Amino acid sequence: MAAVGESGSAPQSDDPFARLGLSRGASFEQVQSARERCLKETGDDPQAKARVEAAYDAVLMSRLRERQQGQVSAAAASASEREESGVAPGPSPVVGVLQRLRPRLPQSAPSLNGLAPTWDLVEGQGLVVRLVLGVLALVLLLVSPGSGELVLALGLIGTFLSQVRRGRRPLPSLGWSIVGVGAGLLIGAILVTALSSTAVAQLNLSSDQIQALPAVLLLLTLSLLLA
Repeated sequence: MAAVGESGSAPQSDDPFARLGLSRGASFEQVQSARERCLKETGDDPQAKARVEAAYDAVLMSRLRERQQGQVSAAAASASEREESGVAPGPSPVVGVLQRLRPRLPQSAPSLNGLAPTWDLVEGQGLVVRLVLGVLALVLLLVSPGSGELVLALGLIGTFLSQVRRGRRPLPSLGWSIVGVGAGLLIGAILVTALSSTAVAQLNLSSDQIQALPAVLLLLTLSLLLA
């Protein structure tokens, strides 16, 4: 069997084997090598590249016809089958099995980056809507002594939805909303303890209103900045 390159290619020949510089019994590897070599030799000539590809296709079709007519050996038939499938000689079967199984293997644990806070002020209509709702919540809290729980519940839901709409996953969004409420109530409790009864009376607010006020302000801040 003549190896590729023993006879030079004849680009103008009508015989596809001669055009690629191949013998009739060339192996699959030799056909592939001849194609790549001839494509490199053509440079940037599109017509020459087209002739090489046409010769390559003709060689494959010739091999297919010979195999269908039983005119090729078992080795040549195996090479022809690889030519049809377009699969070059590759890694071992074990590696092939691992490659097929790779998409089914469990992925690594999800990154914790989605849990970390990202601060970015909302823009446009979203900013206006959040500010209006936040001001209404503060007004309701200040004018209605018994509205603290309702305002905090609505603020918690609003902060959660704000984060989800900005692309954060639901679980981290819920977590940060709860943290905001808890931290705000803790600050409010400290504030109530620090203020004297006289100061509380001068503010004309109940202790529940004073305790809920930092939580509402913190939730509004999270809805405006946490992305």
